[in-house]
Amino acid sequence: MSVATVPRGVGSSVMMVGAPSGMVVVAVRLVDLLAGLSRLADLGFGLRAGEAMRSCALATALARSMDLPDGEVRAALYTALLHHVGCTGYAHETASLFGDELAVNVAAGRGDDADPRDVFTTFLPMLTHGKPVLERARLVLTTLAKGSRFGVDFTTAACEVGRAAARRLGLPDEVQGGVYHVYEMWAGSGFPSGLRGDEIPVASRIARLTGVAVLFDTVGGVDLAVAAVAKRGGGMLDPGMVAHFTDRAAAMLGDVNRTDPRSVALAAEPRPVVSVADERLAEVAEVFADLADLKTPYLHGHSTGVAALAGRAGERLGLTADLRVAGLLHDVGRVAVSTSVWEKPGRLTGDDGEQVRLHAYHSERILAGSDRLAPLAPIVGRHHERLDGSGYHRGCTGADLAMPARVLAAADAYQAMTERRPHRPALPPERARVELIADARAGLLDAEAVRAVLAVAGDDPGRVRRALPAGLSDRELEVLRLVAEGCGNARIAERLVISRRTAEHHVQHIYTKIGVSSRAAAALFAMEHDLLADKDG
Repeated sequence: MSVATVPRGVGSSVMMVGAPSGMVVVAVRLVDLLAGLSRLADLGFGLRAGEAMRSCALATALARSMDLPDGEVRAALYTALLHHVGCTGYAHETASLFGDELAVNVAAGRGDDADPRDVFTTFLPMLTHGKPVLERARLVLTTLAKGSRFGVDFTTAACEVGRAAARRLGLPDEVQGGVYHVYEMWAGSGFPSGLRGDEIPVASRIARLTGVAVLFDTVGGVDLAVAAVAKRGGGMLDPGMVAHFTDRAAAMLGDVNRTDPRSVALAAEPRPVVSVADERLAEVAEVFADLADLKTPYLHGHSTGVAALAGRAGERLGLTADLRVAGLLHDVGRVAVSTSVWEKPGRLTGDDGEQVRLHAYHSERILAGSDRLAPLAPIVGRHHERLDGSGYHRGCTGADLAMPARVLAAADAYQAMTERRPHRPALPPERARVELIADARAGLLDAEAVRAVLAVAGDDPGRVRRALPAGLSDRELEVLRLVAEGCGNARIAERLVISRRTAEHHVQHIYTKIGVSSRAAAALFAMEHDLLADKDG
């Protein structure tokens, strides 16, 4: 998306994402969109929804109190909002290694990365609390054996994914760099680049500090927040910035806690504010759709597939609701449920099933946090409801389900059937068609919505052969798809009947060409450029 400054009334202007310079267009503030969508990052990291918005408000206040220029205030605002946006990037690997990746994130977030002792005093006690003896032992041994490498890989993936998200949102280089370097440490030895001291962007230093402050303020109030920030000064955090903050912490956190952080951020954003042309709303939604689908390789491309079906079916039925955007964002609430649940090979029962039933609720609440997206929240929240009341999370019946929600439900059901899941292979389109019609005849799905979805699924024009991005070859595309799927070098070699050494060379060449060094960023690149076709073939 391109950025241009567009007139907006007397004495004000907006920095417009996705509009030619000088054009007057209907637009929405990016901060308003992220006020809701940043909840994806909160929930995906295991935080309370709204923490990123509070950190954003605090970061803006801190930057203003330091008399920073508007460009650095803006960078701090957006870096704080997007601090954890890359957290879904390593969810698959974290869950495979430890189990519940959300528990790992929470435990890691409470630690002091600059103090190795914190692994034993904070991380492991939190991670193992309440676990059976054998599971505690497994987690301790896993941490001791693989923890260091895991930390590097997790941080690299999160930072690369976060930077890519900021780029796709059309944010300036200062924000992209701020998000990419947010896990660097003042004393050095941080990742991904090992920067130290003033080498670290100011926006990164502010966002890291306010993230710590808000987290511990939530846990135990201002005094605990001040103590946590002070403890990390000179190690994780900029000591000068720490001193400046701790002198003002009570007033700053008090202001954030007494007011609506969203209103604070909207008022405090430097002019020209960043806005998105309304016609480009789907591009913003697609960024967060891809971030949610990064949660597990089983979901890569799911939301864009649902959006295509729902959008075209809605047009066929003459619906005015923006079903493409609703389709893109219908599953953002999945991030609130551990990947270890989504990747279980059998049917879900008990507590796991209850968590899954709530993901539609979380999607609804994420959208409700933005004025522009709020009208779509009821549609998104009902995408697993069924006409006979057997769906979730509310158990709505047909009287409670408007046609847009019925179309989205049918599109989601069809798309999911045609994708592989841990407990089953993908269904061929013909079989999925039969199953969807059967659900309509059984009174679960709306027959008209099903007919519209199947009609557009059948007339999909397919992909036009085009040059591959970044100079990728056809063979490298095959390898990229397997990397995105979660395959290591040995598995790639087996699938393509090549040597492991050849597979390794392919992977390294691909990473060099597309400018990444993690599977998550490679998968995000593949989704962004629509390269995951035939992933189940």
